[in-house]
Order: sequence, then C-alpha cells, then structure tokens
Amino acid sequence: MAPTLQQAYRRRWWMACTAVLENLFFSAVLLGWGSLLIILKNEGFYSSMCPAESSTNTTQDEQRRWPGCDQQDEMLNLGFTIGSFVLSATTLPLGILMDRFGPRPVRLVGSACFTASCTLMALASQDVEAQSPLTFLALSLNGFGGICLTFTSLTLPNMFGNLRSTLMALMIGSYASSAITFPGIKLIYDAGVAFVVIMFTWSGLACLIFLNCTLNWPIEAFPAPEEVNYTKKIKLSGLALDHKRLSQKAPSLEDGSDAFMSPQDVRGTSENLPERSVPLRESLCSPTFLWSLLTMGMTQLRIIFYMAAVNKMLEYLVTGGQEHETNEQQQKVAETVGFYTSVFGAMQLLCLLTCPLIGYIMDWRIKDCVDAPTQGTVLGDARDGVATKSIRPRYCKIQKLTNAINAFTLTNLLLVGFGITCLINNLHLQFVTFVLHTVVRGFFHSACGSLYAAVGPHTPDTPRLVDGFPSNHFGTLTGLQSLISAVFALLQQPLFMAIVGPLKGEPFWVNLGLLLFSLLGFLLPSYLFYYRARLQKEYTANGMGPLKVLSGSEVTA
Repeated sequence: MAPTLQQAYRRRWWMACTAVLENLFFSAVLLGWGSLLIILKNEGFYSSMCPAESSTNTTQDEQRRWPGCDQQDEMLNLGFTIGSFVLSATTLPLGILMDRFGPRPVRLVGSACFTASCTLMALASQDVEAQSPLTFLALSLNGFGGICLTFTSLTLPNMFGNLRSTLMALMIGSYASSAITFPGIKLIYDAGVAFVVIMFTWSGLACLIFLNCTLNWPIEAFPAPEEVNYTKKIKLSGLALDHKRLSQKAPSLEDGSDAFMSPQDVRGTSENLPERSVPLRESLCSPTFLWSLLTMGMTQLRIIFYMAAVNKMLEYLVTGGQEHETNEQQQKVAETVGFYTSVFGAMQLLCLLTCPLIGYIMDWRIKDCVDAPTQGTVLGDARDGVATKSIRPRYCKIQKLTNAINAFTLTNLLLVGFGITCLINNLHLQFVTFVLHTVVRGFFHSACGSLYAAVGPHTPDTPRLVDGFPSNHFGTLTGLQSLISAVFALLQQPLFMAIVGPLKGEPFWVNLGLLLFSLLGFLLPSYLFYYRARLQKEYTANGMGPLKVLSGSEVTA
C-alpha cells in the first residue's frame, strides 16, 4: 500500500504542504503552554490539592469555579516539564530509528501517539478529581508525537532542489509557530465549546495525519540530493524504465532536472567517491560542538522557563505581588493575564518569518565565495588568464564562519535584551518581551543546525579546511545536542518552584540570574572569531592569499 519513491516524488508538493499544516497544528503545540494552563485550571485539573473555597451558590447552567493554588501550579508545571523534555530529548533515538527504518513508521507512530494524547486529555476531563494524573501521560505522548511529526518532515526538502533551503525553513518555521495552536484552542474554549469536544475533534484530525502518511509516504527514506540521480524527463510512451538507470551522470537537484531515481540505482557510483573518514569521537570532542552544547542548553533553559512561568510573571505584574480577596479582583487579574497570554501565543507566528531570516544571515554572500585554497585555481594557471569576477574573492570557509559569528552574536544580543525587559516591571513592555522571545526561539535552532554544516570538526592544534561535520554525524550531533538541551531545561522546574515558594511570586531574582547566565552565550561566537583568525593566518602562511586563489567556476575558458 505504501507508494514508491518515484510516486512520492510526484506527490512531493502535496506532501510538503500537508507537512507544513501538520507541523503548525500538531507538532510542538505544547510550547503554547500558557494558554493550555489556563484551560486546565478552569477544568479543575489538580484542584483537589487546593483548599476548598467558600464560594456563592451557582446554578447548573453556570460553569463550576474550581479552587486554585500554588501546589496546583507546581503539579501542572511538572507535567509541562516532562512533556517538553520528551519533545526535545527523544530526537537522538528518533534519529537512530529513522536511519534504521525510514521516516514512514516513525511518522505513523507519532500521529498515533498524538491521537492518544488528545483522547486521554478528553477522558481525564470527565473526572478531574480522580484522573488528573493522566495529564502526565497525555502531555508526554503529546511531546513525543509532535517531535515525531517534526523530525520526519525535515527529510522532505531533499526532493526540492533549489527550493531545499526554503522548504527547510518553512518546516522549521511551522514547527516553531505551532505554539499558536493552544492560544487558538483557548479562543474556541472561551467561545463556549466544551473542552472534551475540542480534544476529541483534535484527536480525529490527528487520525487524518495517519491516513495521509499511509497513502503518500514511502517506506524508503528520502535520499539527499547528492545520493540520487535526477535527470531530464524522457518521454517514452508505453515503456517502463523504473528498474533501469536513466543516466550514468549524477547531476544535483540544483541543475533544474525533474525526474527521480531510487538511491539504489546510484549506490555503485556513490560508493566510488573518496571520503575522508572522520571518527565520531573527533566530532563530539571538537570545540565547536562543545561550545554549541553550552550555548544551546543555556538558551533552551531560558526559553522554556519563560514559557512555563509567563502566566505567573504576568500575574505578578498585574497584582504587584498583592493578594486580591474579592472574586471581582481575581476575575480582572485572570482576564488581563489571559489577554496577554493570547497575544503571546499569537506572536508565535513570527517564527515563520524569523526562521528564514536567520537562514539568510547564515547564507549571506556564500554564492560570491570561492572554495577552500586546496580546491582553488591559481589565476596564473587559467587557460586564458581571464577572470570574470573580482580578483579579490572571498573564501567560502571564512565567509561561513563570519556568517555564523554574526548569527550567534545577533541571537545572543536579542537574548540579553529579552532578559533585560523581563526585569522591568512594566506590563506594556511585555509586548516587546514577547517579540524578543519569539525571535530568539526562531533563531537559535536554525543557527545551530547551520553551524554544524558550516564549521567542521577541528582541534586547536590541527584546524581543518573542511566545510562542515560529516553528513553521517549530523543526526547524532543534532540529537545529542537536543538531549543535553532538554536536560538543561529540566532546571526550569526548581526555578518555577522557587518563584511560587520562597520568592512569593516575584520573578526578579530568577530572571536576573538567568540574564547573567545568558552572557555565556557569547563564548561560542568568541571562539568562532578566534578560529577564523587562525584559519586566515594559516591561509596566509601557506601562501594562498586571496589575490592568488580563484574558484574554478570563476575562470572562463
């Protein structure tokens, strides 16, 4: 029943469009936690931990008002901590499973888990006093199902040639923007639709993902452009050539060709290509990777903690840390916090713009660069000695390092600005905080992935002139980085407990500590600056100055 790779290639636009929508509404939706938290508290999840309130009588037509307390907030936040940990930490085993079985079974399992998550949440809402613990399982399945959908969708851009980077940015952007889903659900919930109806409907829609994957996703993995044959379409009526090789050449997707060949057809040719074997240990111990672990872990903690505590921070800004006894005052605080939470959720759509922007920064002027000196062509050796472009070309390796420095410096500056606005007790200023948080969240994942492609493994003693880590290390490095970042993010639970406990709702000291911690993010671009200087010095020492080297593509015959 599964389609072949050739059939999947013909359906690639349908698969890409549906994958963007599926990412937007079913992937990292847990990151819209602020809105979901309000819904869960209104439904009475873990309200049994709070002392009963002596409220006025309510009629059957009125919604029951459940008591709330700090213990309830801590338990629900623990569920979010576990769910967000699963969302980030499972990328490493998922990468291994995808390498072994392909994206199809992983996506099927992910859609089934998401369906089960919504179903469990709906069932738990029918008896919250007894079934509130089901939220832990539901949130864990939500995170696991979401990352399965996201991770598998990142293989689709392999079939789009020159549009590969654009499609990749859309996939990452739709994943990051999925935090808008729960704010949208809250609007439906506030309109009077029952929570159980919303969850069962969402569960039914998730079943469509399972059906779409069953009908359109092939068993085999989508090969990378360098692993497949794309040739011009040959129209031969009535002749089946699926089992034959159409060409002995292996042009890339960027050549504008449009026919698809299975990776088995070119395995023989790809095996003949010489590659330098880089041990995984060398990649794992490289300074670039180690500094990226610190930067990503710190940023992940900062981002996830704000998502978990944004409601408490807004509540403190509204109340000034004072208790409000009357129901009218409490209702006004709840409405104000709900409004700002909805605005924060709506701003997550900015990720659709910020993800391509950081990709543009990482790709800045790369097309104007020449290859590394070892691959360059000396001007004097050109057949005519005529160059079509500037005699002072940029080295591709140096330009990639420069772009990475600019991207991470900008991201860290925005993160510091975000930390500063968090310290200022001004409610209206939080709109700026929302924007900065969303931009940073869209930047740092894309920047880190591009960093691994731009800067290869090297040691201070033997800097290497290779462009990026080996492709067979990407899954392991990315997965390990996500796992360690998820471990860092677990610290947000004790930080949250400190706010609702000893600090009595005041987030200033926690935010100040995180601001100082975020300054460590500048260590990565500082190291890259140092490495770029060493590399430039090595180029000069080898006598390969920019005046002497031109790319072969920039010399006309």
